[in-house]
Amino acid sequence: MSSTTHKTVTTTGDDRSGPEPKPLPQYSLTRILGVWAGAALPMAAMAWLGVPWLAAAFDGPAAWPQAILVALTAGLVWQFVFVLLLVHREQGTLRWSVLKEALWLRAPLSPKTGRKGGRLWLLLVPLVLLVYAREELPKLPAPDGRDLGDFLQSTIGQEFFSGNWTWFALVLVMQLFNTVLGEELLFRGLLLPRMEGVFGRRDWLANGVLFALYHLHVPWAIPGRLVNTFIFSWPSRRYRSALLGIFAHSSQSVVFGVLLLMLVLK
Repeated sequence: MSSTTHKTVTTTGDDRSGPEPKPLPQYSLTRILGVWAGAALPMAAMAWLGVPWLAAAFDGPAAWPQAILVALTAGLVWQFVFVLLLVHREQGTLRWSVLKEALWLRAPLSPKTGRKGGRLWLLLVPLVLLVYAREELPKLPAPDGRDLGDFLQSTIGQEFFSGNWTWFALVLVMQLFNTVLGEELLFRGLLLPRMEGVFGRRDWLANGVLFALYHLHVPWAIPGRLVNTFIFSWPSRRYRSALLGIFAHSSQSVVFGVLLLMLVLK
């Protein structure tokens, strides 16, 4: 996969004695789709091929949910490794001073004044509210046994997690790699800053569509994930900060983790 380099505004890391970030390259369409496939296809394979195989290793009515948790966690951890490999190849280092610029892990930047952070963090309030408003939209039904939310609401699911700290820890790991170190880091941190060369000012829209289509592992969720284009992709692009998408997306993980902890403590 080839890529062409365009001029991109970057800032120098805080560590002046360390290496400075290289200008971010703009990916070709082929490379953009290649990175998308590098995230989407392993997740789909784990969900549709790995889960049935893993389920045979577990006993009881919770076998399939256990297999889903293990398979999807593995796929999300791979995304984190994938991002680090690509950034290291591009930048030649994984020092934090370089990494935070290469993946837009920085405070939001006002496109009008150039100021960073401050009141711009208040953007998270409407973004988080939109995340929960999206949950009220009609959804396509998931196949039987494939929806972890249904499992948690069932008597079997609540009994399974009662006092089960091991699987609670695995869920927390999955959530961490889902909304912080996996999906968001790859789509808003790695891809989004490198899509302008192909899509121009509509790079955020293309990013949101790719993110929705990435959910081949849960295809019934794809229509709802298109809404995330306006909640995660657009603000991350406008304010050049993947942290907006990460924090907004992670608000779900925090609430989910608290609710699950209540089940574990029963």
